[in-house]
Amino acid sequence: QVHLVESGGGLVQPGGSLRLSCAASGFTFSAYWMYWLRQAPGKERGFVATLNWGGGTSYYEESVKGRVTISRDNAKNTVYLQMNNLKAEDTAVYHCAATSSAMAGRAGQYDYWGQGTQVTVSS
Repeated sequence: QVHLVESGGGLVQPGGSLRLSCAASGFTFSAYWMYWLRQAPGKERGFVATLNWGGGTSYYEESVKGRVTISRDNAKNTVYLQMNNLKAEDTAVYHCAATSSAMAGRAGQYDYWGQGTQVTVSS
């Protein structure tokens, strides 16, 4: 059975940092592109970052570039999202997702989803 379990969310002040984790099980983690997506209240789900199988290729949504880093540890079946200089507009539920197809990922189609972790940026 496939599981993606996010953790690390919370309440943080503007300018603060958080490190999200997503622990995967039930599939061959190292064969999948991993994504971080987010959904704010009243908004559609949006792409944040993605990382390829080996961790050598990453892409970021424009508004998070320079503030966010996606990484993975294939030995631990875990993907991370380090977020720095957080802003109020980063407030959302953050989900990790997995896809075996880079093309499917670009189309917003994922094989597996996590339940998400809430990130709230507020003073």
